[in-house]
Amino acid sequence: MKINIFPSGEKLSKEQIVQYLTCDDDKEIAKLFEHAKNVRNSVCGNKIYSYGFVYFTTYCRNNCNFCYFRASNKIERYRKSKEEVLEISKALINDGVNLIDLTMGEDPEYHKEKFQSVLEIIDVIKGEYDTPVMISPGVIPNDIIDDFAAIKTDWYALYQETHNRELFSNMRIGQEYDERMDAKLYARDKGMLIEEGLLAGIGESPEDIADSLLVMGDIKASQMRVMSFIPQEGSPMENVKTPTRREELTIIALMRIMYPHVLIPASLDVDGISGLKDRINAGANLVTSIIPPKSGFMGVAHSTMDVDEGGRTIVEVKAILNDMGLELATKDEYKEYEKKLKEHQRGI
Repeated sequence: MKINIFPSGEKLSKEQIVQYLTCDDDKEIAKLFEHAKNVRNSVCGNKIYSYGFVYFTTYCRNNCNFCYFRASNKIERYRKSKEEVLEISKALINDGVNLIDLTMGEDPEYHKEKFQSVLEIIDVIKGEYDTPVMISPGVIPNDIIDDFAAIKTDWYALYQETHNRELFSNMRIGQEYDERMDAKLYARDKGMLIEEGLLAGIGESPEDIADSLLVMGDIKASQMRVMSFIPQEGSPMENVKTPTRREELTIIALMRIMYPHVLIPASLDVDGISGLKDRINAGANLVTSIIPPKSGFMGVAHSTMDVDEGGRTIVEVKAILNDMGLELATKDEYKEYEKKLKEHQRGI
């Protein structure tokens, strides 16, 4: 199949997006999902990409109301050594993931050392392991972003979760909306690809989501993520119910239709391996939160779901995708896709 990574997306208005988000006609939503899936196939063929997830420190200086790892939550935490991070990264790469997603809380210890150990880890993964890297360090100073860009870190992931400023301030206590947005835009302007993300079910309106989808295009995010809110023990929102998955799946489909070229994750962190198929069928082209069993590493929304049972492995993912007539992409195929994304971002 001849594919075109950059077909023109549908320029949906805010009103049209809201209509889809509030549609209660199951047949119409099914048509939307089928359309999104066809758009993805026209861009990616039958290939689905994969990221290994390495959440290497669960210490954080922030007190986000939705997060289990918020600073004031009295939980057991870990901070993995450089050797442990590299060992797990290597195992994931050997299993066949296309990229290593290095995720962390905003750990004060790494800020003190100006992320030198993280830069060293990336150097090994990029050099010796010949594998792309995404870094999710939270908000960091521009000079640190310069350091990540200088060693050709591929991605900077930094989520607003919502683009409604009032809701943002209620979710990310004591944090500045513009500071967070400016950090990712600076990284983008330094040549890094950026991922933007939404959290569904935190009190947002359909109009808020529509605004977010339009903003994500405006800032030229090359990866767009949506995850359903999962209540976290010990957080101020622990009694807020998780939403139905219809909103999340509809958002995935709209992202695909509006921005055909972007990477859209089907995260294993929300519903585990059982939720993979629905997200792929809504138009996702990437599986994230793949974690080796019994590795001592955790997820975020569901910190332990399916991990030690082996439900977040490449083997499990591959079997499901193959049953759907899809294939996991090779690392070289992913690199070629990423190269095109970078050229597109530079306007080549």
